[in-house]
Amino acid sequence: MDGTSPEGKPEENSGPATAAPEANPVSSDTLSRKPRWAVALAGLQAGMVGVLWMLAWLGLSAVWQKDSFWKPENLFATAFYGGDAYRAGFVHTTFAGLSLYLLIYSTLGALFAVAVRGRLRPSFTLLASVLLGAAWYYLSFRLWWKSVIPLAYLWHAETPTLIGHLLYGTFLSRFEVYLREPRRPVAMPPAPAAEPVTVELPMEIPVAVPAADDSMDSIAAAPEEVTPAPDQSSLPPDRV
Repeated sequence: MDGTSPEGKPEENSGPATAAPEANPVSSDTLSRKPRWAVALAGLQAGMVGVLWMLAWLGLSAVWQKDSFWKPENLFATAFYGGDAYRAGFVHTTFAGLSLYLLIYSTLGALFAVAVRGRLRPSFTLLASVLLGAAWYYLSFRLWWKSVIPLAYLWHAETPTLIGHLLYGTFLSRFEVYLREPRRPVAMPPAPAAEPVTVELPMEIPVAVPAADDSMDSIAAAPEEVTPAPDQSSLPPDRV
C-alpha cells in the first residue's frame, strides 16, 4: 500500500498526535511570582555560563599575547598559594583559581537575578547586567584585588579583562531562559475514521456429491476371516 485512498488523496492517521514541547517564555508577572530560590538558581546557572565564556575569551587573548591560556586562573590561584602558583600552563593549583572564578561570578549572577526579577524589561535587563559586569571589573580588579590578590591586580590584561566582563554581563542577562518551562504536549484532534467498505461475495454454487459405490459397501461389510487355532492334541508332547 502506498498510503493513498482510492480517490488519490493521502490517508490521514487515525491515532491522536501530540505537538512537540516548546519553551514557554516567562512574563514579568510570572517571574515576580517565582520563588526566590528558583530565580537564584537560574542566576547561578547564567553566571556560571557567563564566567566560562569570559575565561575562554581571556585564555584566547592571553595566547594571542604569547602567554599561557590558563593565566587568569593561575593569577587567581595566588590568593591561596602565593606567587608560586603563577606558572605557565595547567598545574594542580589551576583548579583553585578556576574554582574561585566560578564561585565569585556564579554568586554574583544569583544576586543579580534575585535583585532584578520581574522589575525590568529584557532590554533594560541586558543594559543592567552589562553595567554590572563593567562595575564589578573596576571594583574588583582595580580596588579589592589590590589587597586581596595583588598579583591579579598587577599582571592582568586590562582591556581583554574589561571586554570579558562585558561578555559575562551579556550572558548573565539571559537568566530568565533557565526559568522557562516546556509547554505541555497539546493533543491534536483525531482524524475522522475511514468509512467501512462493503464487499459483496459471489453466490454459493451447489456441488453434487456422487453416491458411494456398492462394491465398496460390500467390501466394507464383508466379515474378516478368522484362522482357527491348531488342535493341541495332535501336537507332539515336547511342544504342548
